[in-house]
Amino acid sequence: MQEPAGAALSAPRTPDDDGTPAASARPGVLRRYALAAIIAPVLDRASKAWALGALADGRVRPLIGDVLSLRLIHNSGAAFSIGDSMTRVMTLIAVAVTLAILWASRRVGSMRWAVALGLLLGGSLGNLVDRFFRDPGPLRGRVVDFIDYGGLFVGNIADIAIVAGACLLIWLVFSNVGPDGSRPQHAAGGATDE
Repeated sequence: MQEPAGAALSAPRTPDDDGTPAASARPGVLRRYALAAIIAPVLDRASKAWALGALADGRVRPLIGDVLSLRLIHNSGAAFSIGDSMTRVMTLIAVAVTLAILWASRRVGSMRWAVALGLLLGGSLGNLVDRFFRDPGPLRGRVVDFIDYGGLFVGNIADIAIVAGACLLIWLVFSNVGPDGSRPQHAAGGATDE
């Protein structure tokens, strides 16, 4: 039997990317977001505490030849030590980015977007704690970095969370997965992918 004109031939798509209805998936999405946002800074804090004790002698400890080693530094700038003389500005930018991540999370209905934003938030919070509570003082604190990537730059667990979250977000965008988990159809001259 034929469907009436204009009726959908398949079940309507849910806005969630893992097959569950959006309303029932929201608590799970929030749990994933919170889990990523909590685990990243906890691991970051623990690893920095370890680094401050184990690497305080200033020696470099190779892990994988010259490619990866452990070396303690206190970074007053951003990634790659950019903005060393602008620590307050960098801190305020990081606060603004953190608030933007919190704001964006309000409408997330996708598990993968939740994990990505949670990693970004957790990593950002990990480094912001240093900016506010380490010497020389609030907004000017130096971030503890200790993972040396072949002399190119030195980072920490918070940086790994930020990069992982950013890569996942880029992949989701290029995979055409919206924050709510939907896959919007982009019309190019009225044509669709189907």
